[in-house]
Amino acid sequence: MGTLTSETPSVAADVAAATVPAQAVPAAEVSTVDLARSSTRELNSTLHAEPEGSTRAFRVTHPVGTHSLAVGLRGPLHVTIEGHVGYYCAGMNQQATVVVEGNAGVGVAENMMSGRVHVTGDASQSAGATAHGGLLVIDGNAAARCGISMKGVDIVVGGNAGHMSAFMAQAGRLVICGDAGEALGDSIYEARIYVKGTVASLGADCIAKPMREQHLAELAELLSAAGRDDDPAEFTRYGSARTLYHFHVDNASSY
Repeated sequence: MGTLTSETPSVAADVAAATVPAQAVPAAEVSTVDLARSSTRELNSTLHAEPEGSTRAFRVTHPVGTHSLAVGLRGPLHVTIEGHVGYYCAGMNQQATVVVEGNAGVGVAENMMSGRVHVTGDASQSAGATAHGGLLVIDGNAAARCGISMKGVDIVVGGNAGHMSAFMAQAGRLVICGDAGEALGDSIYEARIYVKGTVASLGADCIAKPMREQHLAELAELLSAAGRDDDPAEFTRYGSARTLYHFHVDNASSY
C-alpha cells in the first residue's frame, strides 16, 4: 500500500472550507498520498477502503497528468488533487467531492452519478460524458463534446465550450459562461443549455427558447453552487425543438 500521512484537524478544516460545498460535513483529518511514491492503483485502493459514510479528506500530490485518479468513489470523501490530471479523473463518482487544482484530461467526471467535481483549470474533451447526476464545475474552458450524452448531471463551465457540446444530451443542465462552439446541442433531448456568450452554430433540433422565471431561478442556483456571480439575465436558454424524437423520412437529412 502506498505512503499515507495525516495532518492536524486545523489543517483539515482549512482544506475542507476551501474545496467542499457549504453543506458538506468537515472531515476529521487530511491524509496525503504522494503519487511520486505511490501508484494509481494504491491511491484508488486507499480511497475505496474507507468505511461507508466516511467524510475523510485526502490530498493527492505530484499527479503529473496521471490517468484514472480518484475513480469509482462511493462515499462522501473529499479529495483534493494538487496539479494536472490525465484521462477519466473522478469517473463514476458517487457522493464524493473531488477538486483538481489544475487541468483535466479527456472524460473528467465521466459517468458521474452524484457528488461534486471541480476543475480549477481547463478540461479536455467529453467532460461529464454520460453523467447521471452531481455537479461538475470547470473554472476555465471545456473542449469538444462537453456533456455529451449527459443524463442528469449539472455542468457549469466558466469559460468557453468546444464544438458539439451537449451532443445527444438527454437530461440535466449545461451552463456555459463564455462562448459555445459549433453544433451546440446537436440531437438534444430534454437537457437545458444556458449560454452567456455567443454560439457558433446550433446542432440539429436545438433551438433558442424563452428565459422564464423558473429558468432564471434555476440558473441562479446553479451559478451560486458553482461559486459564480454571473447575472442569469445575460444568458440565453437552448433546448430541443422535439422534431427528431421519432424517425421521420422528411427529417432524414437532419439526423
